[in-house]
Amino acid sequence: MRLNFRFIIALVMAAIALIGYFFNTSTNPVTGEKQHVNMSASQEIALGLQAAPQMAAEYGGESRDARAVAAVQQVGQRIVQANQLDQKTEYRYQFHLLADDQTINAFALPGGQVFITMGILKNLKTEAELAGVLAHEVGHVVGRHSAEQVSKSQLTQTLSGAAAVAAYDPQNPGSSVAKAAAAAMIAKLITLRFSRNDELGADDFAVKFLPPAGYDPRAMIGVMRMLESKSGGGGGPAEFMSTHPNPGNRIAELEKDIQQAYPQGVPAGLKP
Repeated sequence: MRLNFRFIIALVMAAIALIGYFFNTSTNPVTGEKQHVNMSASQEIALGLQAAPQMAAEYGGESRDARAVAAVQQVGQRIVQANQLDQKTEYRYQFHLLADDQTINAFALPGGQVFITMGILKNLKTEAELAGVLAHEVGHVVGRHSAEQVSKSQLTQTLSGAAAVAAYDPQNPGSSVAKAAAAAMIAKLITLRFSRNDELGADDFAVKFLPPAGYDPRAMIGVMRMLESKSGGGGGPAEFMSTHPNPGNRIAELEKDIQQAYPQGVPAGLKP
């Protein structure tokens, strides 16, 4: 009787989580696609602004190199304005150069806060490569990837909790710990897989955002080659367990994206 009661509770928890996830959708204003998100654009903006100072502090704060800061902001805003993203979305796009010159990283917070470290900036060879990095991060914002991750995380956490309730054995408490851990690992792998897809999706956004701003999308390939060389030619963690796909594999995907976006060839006169 107790076993059945636990299963009923677990099923109710899982059903509520699944119904809430699959029926809570909104239409992306740029792509027109329906997405499973439970935050409004204004909530994304507020979340990003709230988290921005802490994220900046983890990378040495904002850079004091006024010239480099101005270059990053100018290129970033050119991408936004050329693609009319400031009109198509409610987001407040702001571009930050962080002082950390050892860490190669770039990331975006929900609502339009985009960050790039001095460490990656000094390894970029052209303005178009800088534009490629920023366009990729803008792609995360436009794709609402953070908001989707929040919804997916809430779903997987609830399902993991339901699995733990169903698996609990009062005669053998240790078994529930092992099963709950297994459920949590499955949830983590699902989240990682979504994140990998988000990275590839942001690359695709970048390919489309760059030409209107005057940049050659093939500059993205140069960025990937740099990242690959800095990772020791694939000496990092296995791709399957990484939130970022292997740069070498991303090159192949980028080449496909470029071919699909510009079947007649990349427009002439773009900054390489």
